[in-house]
Amino acid sequence: MRPYGPRSRRPAGGFPAGRRGAAARDGEGGRRERGAGPGPVPAAYPTRLRHALGAYRPCTGFARTRSGMTEEQAPAGIRVPDTRLAREATALVREATDDLIYDHSRRVYFFGALQGRRRGLSFDPELLYVGAMFHDLGLLPRHRDSGRRFEVDGAEEARAFLHSHGVPEDSVRRVWTAIALHTTPGVPEFMEPEVALVTAGVEYDVLGIGYGDLTAGQRAEVVALHPRPDFKRRILAAFTEGVAPKPATTFGNVKADVLEHFVPGFRRDDFVTTIEDSEWPE
Repeated sequence: MRPYGPRSRRPAGGFPAGRRGAAARDGEGGRRERGAGPGPVPAAYPTRLRHALGAYRPCTGFARTRSGMTEEQAPAGIRVPDTRLAREATALVREATDDLIYDHSRRVYFFGALQGRRRGLSFDPELLYVGAMFHDLGLLPRHRDSGRRFEVDGAEEARAFLHSHGVPEDSVRRVWTAIALHTTPGVPEFMEPEVALVTAGVEYDVLGIGYGDLTAGQRAEVVALHPRPDFKRRILAAFTEGVAPKPATTFGNVKADVLEHFVPGFRRDDFVTTIEDSEWPE
């Protein structure tokens, strides 16, 4: 790879300060209620993942959000599955991330499910939910020295979580694929509905693709439950911080665009040049 600058160019106003930690997340607006005590991350998780996640608390209820809605409500008629798997996925991601990634991931589920309903697709809401909730966990600091694409890091976390709950391998494969391909346009839409709809939800929330497919009322209900203040700038900052430490992983994918905009000195590897400069003698 060509050299790139070690410091990211920050958008106007700087990168948002992370709101890590239980006190920061729960102190503003009573975002959610917590269980009575922490529980261990399942032993089936890889050692590094268990150490990184530490203890997380199961959700035993749903707090009222700043909008006045509660997280148990169904914006635009879409409900989060009321299963142990979904509840523990919610608790794990809420504990591991800040409001930016948590709210974005929830919106991805709602928008993906709405697109699935509009397209007449039959999908497993539980698998779609886990795929949506885990799809950006690869951006977290613990993965910045992995040497892998952030999508794969998130997919691996989802795989470990699902295996720890005894989920069948075909279902695990669907979720893994949905997360691994969510930034690869033109492919997921031809795969299983859960794979297609994680990407559809991401594209809707981040890129505005298919914006007119849903009504203003549907969008308003989802965003009232999970707001997106200054989302464009903040998500670009999160992408930059999550991927800049491993620039080689952006070859051939959209995150190279992010580094080209925000990391001084970064130069993407070119597909044609890579072919021409290969060691083949002709």
